[in-house]
Amino acid sequence: MTDYGHDLLFGTFVTPTAHPPQAAVDLAVTADRAGLDLVTFQDHPYQPAFLDTWTLLSWVAARTERVHVSGNVLNLPLRPPAVLARAAASLDQLSGGRFELGLGAGAFWDGVAAMGGPRLTPRQGVDALREGIEVIRALWDTDTRGGVHLRGDHHPVDGAKRGPTTAHDVAIWVGAYKPRMLELTGAYADGWLPSMGYLPRGADSLPELNARIDDAASAAGRRPTDVRRLMNFMQADFSPTSRGLLDGPPEAWVDQLTGLALDHGLSAFIIGGDDARTAERFAAEVAPAVREQVAAARA
Repeated sequence: MTDYGHDLLFGTFVTPTAHPPQAAVDLAVTADRAGLDLVTFQDHPYQPAFLDTWTLLSWVAARTERVHVSGNVLNLPLRPPAVLARAAASLDQLSGGRFELGLGAGAFWDGVAAMGGPRLTPRQGVDALREGIEVIRALWDTDTRGGVHLRGDHHPVDGAKRGPTTAHDVAIWVGAYKPRMLELTGAYADGWLPSMGYLPRGADSLPELNARIDDAASAAGRRPTDVRRLMNFMQADFSPTSRGLLDGPPEAWVDQLTGLALDHGLSAFIIGGDDARTAERFAAEVAPAVREQVAAARA
Protein backbone atom coordinates (compact mmCIF):
# COMPACT_ATOMS: atom_id res chain seq x y z
CA MET A 1 0.00 0.00 0.00
CA THR A 2 1.26 3.46 -0.92
CA ASP A 3 -0.31 6.73 0.13
CA TYR A 4 1.82 9.77 -0.58
CA GLY A 5 -0.43 11.96 1.57
CA HIS A 6 -1.32 14.66 -0.93
CA ASP A 7 -4.58 16.56 -0.77
CA LEU A 8 -7.14 15.18 -3.20
CA LEU A 9 -8.04 16.92 -6.46
CA PHE A 10 -10.94 16.20 -8.82
CA GLY A 11 -11.22 17.52 -12.34
CA THR A 12 -12.19 17.12 -15.96
CA PHE A 13 -10.39 16.45 -19.24
CA VAL A 14 -12.17 18.54 -21.87
CA THR A 15 -11.79 18.15 -25.63
CA PRO A 16 -10.85 21.58 -27.07
CA THR A 17 -13.18 21.19 -30.02
CA ALA A 18 -13.39 24.14 -32.41
CA HIS A 19 -16.94 23.35 -33.57
CA PRO A 20 -18.70 24.88 -31.73
CA PRO A 21 -15.93 26.86 -30.03
CA GLN A 22 -17.99 27.69 -26.95
CA ALA A 23 -18.57 24.03 -26.02
CA ALA A 24 -15.24 23.55 -24.22
CA VAL A 25 -15.66 26.86 -22.40
CA ASP A 26 -19.14 25.93 -21.22
CA LEU A 27 -17.86 22.61 -19.85
CA ALA A 28 -15.11 24.44 -17.97
CA VAL A 29 -17.58 26.89 -16.48
CA THR A 30 -19.76 23.95 -15.40
CA ALA A 31 -16.81 22.34 -13.63
CA ASP A 32 -15.99 25.62 -11.91
CA ARG A 33 -19.55 26.15 -10.68
CA ALA A 34 -19.85 22.51 -9.58
CA GLY A 35 -16.84 22.91 -7.30
CA LEU A 36 -14.27 20.76 -9.10
CA ASP A 37 -10.60 21.58 -8.64
CA LEU A 38 -9.21 21.24 -12.17
CA VAL A 39 -10.15 21.73 -15.80
CA THR A 40 -7.61 20.37 -18.27
CA PHE A 41 -7.30 20.28 -22.06
CA GLN A 42 -5.29 18.15 -24.45
CA ASP A 43 -2.84 20.00 -26.68
CA HIS A 44 -2.43 19.09 -30.34
CA PRO A 45 -1.47 22.31 -32.18
CA TYR A 46 -1.35 20.46 -35.52
CA GLN A 47 -5.02 19.44 -35.20
CA PRO A 48 -7.26 21.98 -37.03
CA ALA A 49 -10.41 20.51 -35.49
CA PHE A 50 -9.23 21.80 -32.09
CA LEU A 51 -8.95 25.28 -30.67
CA ASP A 52 -5.44 26.38 -29.75
CA THR A 53 -5.08 25.08 -26.21
CA TRP A 54 -3.11 28.01 -24.84
CA THR A 55 -5.66 30.52 -26.10
CA LEU A 56 -8.41 28.36 -24.63
CA LEU A 57 -6.65 28.13 -21.25
CA SER A 58 -6.41 31.91 -21.10
CA TRP A 59 -10.04 32.41 -22.08
CA VAL A 60 -11.26 29.79 -19.59
CA ALA A 61 -9.19 31.30 -16.78
CA ALA A 62 -10.89 34.63 -17.44
CA ARG A 63 -14.36 33.05 -17.51
CA THR A 64 -13.97 31.05 -14.26
CA GLU A 65 -13.46 32.02 -10.64
CA ARG A 66 -11.86 29.24 -8.60
CA VAL A 67 -11.00 26.21 -10.72
CA HIS A 68 -7.36 25.61 -11.71
CA VAL A 69 -6.54 25.13 -15.40
CA SER A 70 -3.84 23.09 -17.10
CA GLY A 71 -2.81 21.57 -20.39
CA ASN A 72 -3.07 17.79 -20.30
CA VAL A 73 -0.37 17.84 -21.51
CA LEU A 74 1.19 20.74 -23.45
CA ASN A 75 3.17 19.82 -26.55
CA LEU A 76 6.67 21.06 -25.73
CA PRO A 77 8.13 20.54 -29.26
CA LEU A 78 5.75 23.22 -30.55
CA ARG A 79 5.87 25.50 -27.50
CA PRO A 80 9.40 26.84 -26.87
CA PRO A 81 10.07 26.58 -23.13
CA ALA A 82 11.46 30.08 -22.61
CA VAL A 83 8.33 31.60 -24.16
CA LEU A 84 6.12 29.07 -22.37
CA ALA A 85 7.70 30.04 -19.03
CA ARG A 86 6.67 33.67 -19.49
CA ALA A 87 3.23 32.73 -20.76
CA ALA A 88 2.64 30.39 -17.82
CA ALA A 89 3.76 32.94 -15.24
CA SER A 90 1.61 35.60 -16.89
CA LEU A 91 -1.50 33.42 -16.87
CA ASP A 92 -0.85 32.38 -13.28
CA GLN A 93 -0.60 36.03 -12.26
CA LEU A 94 -3.69 37.08 -14.19
CA SER A 95 -5.77 34.17 -12.86
CA GLY A 96 -4.81 34.70 -9.24
CA GLY A 97 -2.64 31.58 -9.00
CA ARG A 98 -4.91 29.11 -10.83
CA PHE A 99 -2.56 27.70 -13.47
CA GLU A 100 -0.63 24.41 -13.41
CA LEU A 101 1.79 23.28 -16.11
CA GLY A 102 1.27 19.86 -17.66
CA LEU A 103 4.05 18.97 -20.09
CA GLY A 104 4.69 16.21 -22.59
CA ALA A 105 7.73 15.24 -24.64
CA GLY A 106 5.64 15.18 -27.82
CA ALA A 107 3.98 12.63 -30.06
CA PHE A 108 2.50 12.46 -33.56
CA TRP A 109 5.79 13.58 -35.04
CA ASP A 110 4.45 13.91 -38.59
CA GLY A 111 2.06 16.57 -37.31
CA VAL A 112 4.79 18.29 -35.28
CA ALA A 113 7.14 18.36 -38.27
CA ALA A 114 4.39 19.63 -40.56
CA MET A 115 4.04 22.65 -38.25
CA GLY A 116 7.77 23.37 -38.39
CA GLY A 117 8.69 21.59 -35.18
CA PRO A 118 11.53 19.10 -34.73
CA ARG A 119 11.15 15.40 -35.42
CA LEU A 120 12.74 13.84 -32.36
CA THR A 121 13.56 10.28 -31.43
CA PRO A 122 12.15 9.02 -28.11
CA ARG A 123 15.52 9.56 -26.43
CA GLN A 124 15.82 13.08 -27.84
CA GLY A 125 12.27 13.86 -26.71
CA VAL A 126 13.07 12.96 -23.11
CA ASP A 127 16.30 14.96 -23.18
CA ALA A 128 14.51 17.96 -24.68
CA LEU A 129 11.81 17.80 -22.01
CA ARG A 130 14.41 17.73 -19.24
CA GLU A 131 16.12 20.77 -20.74
CA GLY A 132 12.77 22.51 -21.13
CA ILE A 133 11.87 22.01 -17.47
CA GLU A 134 15.23 23.47 -16.45
CA VAL A 135 14.67 26.51 -18.67
CA ILE A 136 11.16 27.10 -17.35
CA ARG A 137 12.15 26.87 -13.70
CA ALA A 138 15.17 29.10 -14.25
CA LEU A 139 13.08 31.85 -15.84
CA TRP A 140 10.58 31.67 -12.98
CA ASP A 141 13.43 32.05 -10.46
CA THR A 142 13.51 35.80 -9.94
CA ASP A 143 15.40 35.46 -6.63
CA THR A 144 18.60 34.59 -8.50
CA ARG A 145 20.48 37.52 -9.97
CA GLY A 146 21.63 37.71 -13.56
CA GLY A 147 20.35 36.14 -16.73
CA VAL A 148 19.75 32.48 -17.45
CA HIS A 149 22.59 30.61 -19.14
CA LEU A 150 21.85 26.96 -19.88
CA ARG A 151 23.62 24.87 -22.45
CA GLY A 152 21.53 22.29 -24.18
CA ASP A 153 21.18 20.35 -27.38
CA HIS A 154 17.53 21.29 -27.79
CA HIS A 155 16.67 24.38 -25.71
CA PRO A 156 19.82 26.43 -25.00
CA VAL A 157 19.40 29.89 -23.52
CA ASP A 158 22.17 32.43 -23.15
CA GLY A 159 21.39 35.51 -21.10
CA ALA A 160 17.59 35.32 -21.02
CA LYS A 161 16.21 37.68 -18.40
CA ARG A 162 14.30 36.13 -15.53
CA GLY A 163 10.64 36.73 -14.83
CA PRO A 164 7.88 37.34 -14.43
CA THR A 165 7.51 35.23 -11.32
CA THR A 166 4.44 33.08 -10.80
CA ALA A 167 1.62 33.96 -8.41
CA HIS A 168 1.97 30.60 -6.65
CA ASP A 169 4.27 27.59 -6.87
CA VAL A 170 3.11 26.34 -10.26
CA ALA A 171 3.35 22.56 -10.42
CA ILE A 172 4.98 20.89 -13.41
CA TRP A 173 3.15 17.64 -14.19
CA VAL A 174 4.63 15.26 -16.76
CA GLY A 175 2.78 12.77 -18.93
CA ALA A 176 5.00 9.65 -18.79
CA TYR A 177 4.80 5.91 -19.49
CA LYS A 178 8.21 4.58 -20.55
CA PRO A 179 11.16 4.03 -18.18
CA ARG A 180 13.25 7.11 -19.06
CA MET A 181 10.22 9.40 -18.87
CA LEU A 182 9.25 7.93 -15.51
CA GLU A 183 12.79 8.48 -14.26
CA LEU A 184 12.67 12.09 -15.49
CA THR A 185 9.38 12.52 -13.64
CA GLY A 186 10.86 11.28 -10.39
CA ALA A 187 13.99 13.40 -10.73
CA TYR A 188 12.53 16.69 -12.00
CA ALA A 189 8.73 16.93 -11.97
CA ASP A 190 6.14 17.85 -9.37
CA GLY A 191 3.61 15.34 -10.65
CA TRP A 192 3.00 12.32 -12.85
CA LEU A 193 0.03 12.70 -15.23
CA PRO A 194 -0.75 9.56 -17.29
CA SER A 195 -4.04 8.12 -18.55
CA MET A 196 -5.32 4.87 -17.08
CA GLY A 197 -6.21 3.46 -20.49
CA TYR A 198 -2.60 3.74 -21.66
CA LEU A 199 -1.04 1.87 -18.74
CA PRO A 200 0.08 -1.57 -19.92
CA ARG A 201 -1.96 -3.47 -17.31
CA GLY A 202 -4.27 -0.76 -16.07
CA ALA A 203 -4.23 -0.22 -12.32
CA ASP A 204 -2.13 -3.38 -11.90
CA SER A 205 0.76 -1.43 -13.44
CA LEU A 206 0.77 1.20 -10.72
CA PRO A 207 3.06 -0.47 -8.15
CA GLU A 208 5.81 -0.98 -10.72
CA LEU A 209 5.48 2.48 -12.28
CA ASN A 210 5.27 4.22 -8.90
CA ALA A 211 8.38 2.35 -7.75
CA ARG A 212 10.34 3.56 -10.77
CA ILE A 213 9.36 7.15 -10.03
CA ASP A 214 10.15 6.70 -6.33
CA ASP A 215 13.59 5.26 -7.07
CA ALA A 216 14.42 8.10 -9.45
CA ALA A 217 13.29 10.69 -6.91
CA SER A 218 15.46 9.15 -4.19
CA ALA A 219 18.45 8.93 -6.54
CA ALA A 220 18.05 12.65 -7.28
CA GLY A 221 18.01 13.54 -3.58
CA ARG A 222 14.27 14.06 -3.48
CA ARG A 223 11.46 12.34 -1.61
CA PRO A 224 8.91 10.17 -3.41
CA THR A 225 6.25 12.38 -1.82
CA ASP A 226 7.60 15.31 -3.83
CA VAL A 227 5.84 13.84 -6.87
CA ARG A 228 2.04 13.97 -6.91
CA ARG A 229 0.35 11.09 -8.76
CA LEU A 230 -2.50 12.23 -11.02
CA MET A 231 -4.61 10.11 -13.36
CA ASN A 232 -6.83 10.65 -16.38
CA PHE A 233 -9.85 8.38 -16.79
CA MET A 234 -11.02 8.88 -20.34
CA GLN A 235 -14.00 6.52 -19.97
CA ALA A 236 -16.21 7.49 -17.03
CA ASP A 237 -19.92 6.73 -16.89
CA PHE A 238 -22.56 6.58 -14.20
CA SER A 239 -24.67 3.45 -14.67
CA PRO A 240 -27.09 1.53 -12.43
CA THR A 241 -24.78 -1.45 -11.88
CA SER A 242 -21.01 -1.64 -11.59
CA ARG A 243 -19.45 -2.81 -14.85
CA GLY A 244 -15.84 -1.77 -14.32
CA LEU A 245 -13.61 1.09 -13.30
CA LEU A 246 -15.67 4.32 -13.16
CA ASP A 247 -18.57 2.58 -14.85
CA GLY A 248 -21.28 2.16 -12.26
CA PRO A 249 -23.22 3.96 -9.54
CA PRO A 250 -21.61 6.78 -7.51
CA GLU A 251 -20.90 4.53 -4.54
CA ALA A 252 -18.85 2.22 -6.77
CA TRP A 253 -16.85 5.20 -8.02
CA VAL A 254 -16.22 6.23 -4.41
CA ASP A 255 -14.91 2.80 -3.42
CA GLN A 256 -12.69 2.56 -6.50
CA LEU A 257 -11.16 6.02 -6.19
CA THR A 258 -10.65 5.62 -2.44
CA GLY A 259 -8.76 2.41 -3.11
CA LEU A 260 -6.62 4.03 -5.78
CA ALA A 261 -5.76 6.84 -3.37
CA LEU A 262 -4.89 4.66 -0.36
CA ASP A 263 -3.37 1.66 -2.14
CA HIS A 264 -1.61 3.33 -5.07
CA GLY A 265 -1.08 6.94 -4.01
CA LEU A 266 -3.24 8.61 -6.64
CA SER A 267 -4.37 12.02 -5.44
CA ALA A 268 -5.87 13.70 -8.51
CA PHE A 269 -8.69 12.13 -10.52
CA ILE A 270 -9.49 13.67 -13.91
CA ILE A 271 -12.41 12.36 -15.97
CA GLY A 272 -13.07 12.68 -19.69
CA GLY A 273 -16.28 12.34 -21.60
CA ASP A 274 -17.28 15.98 -22.18
CA ASP A 275 -20.58 15.52 -20.36
CA ALA A 276 -21.73 18.34 -18.08
CA ARG A 277 -24.09 16.18 -16.04
CA THR A 278 -21.38 13.61 -15.34
CA ALA A 279 -19.05 16.38 -14.15
CA GLU A 280 -21.73 17.74 -11.85
CA ARG A 281 -22.44 14.32 -10.33
CA PHE A 282 -18.70 13.69 -9.97
CA ALA A 283 -18.40 16.91 -7.96
CA ALA A 284 -21.54 16.43 -5.88
CA GLU A 285 -21.75 12.68 -5.24
CA VAL A 286 -18.23 11.31 -5.58
CA ALA A 287 -15.58 13.87 -4.64
CA PRO A 288 -16.89 14.69 -1.12
CA ALA A 289 -17.31 11.03 -0.24
CA VAL A 290 -13.84 10.07 -1.46
CA ARG A 291 -12.34 12.94 0.53
CA GLU A 292 -14.22 11.81 3.64
CA GLN A 293 -13.17 8.17 3.33
CA VAL A 294 -9.51 8.96 2.61
CA ALA A 295 -9.37 11.42 5.50
CA ALA A 296 -10.86 8.84 7.83
CA ALA A 297 -8.36 6.19 6.73
CA ARG A 298 -5.45 8.57 7.12
CA ALA A 299 -6.63 9.58 10.58
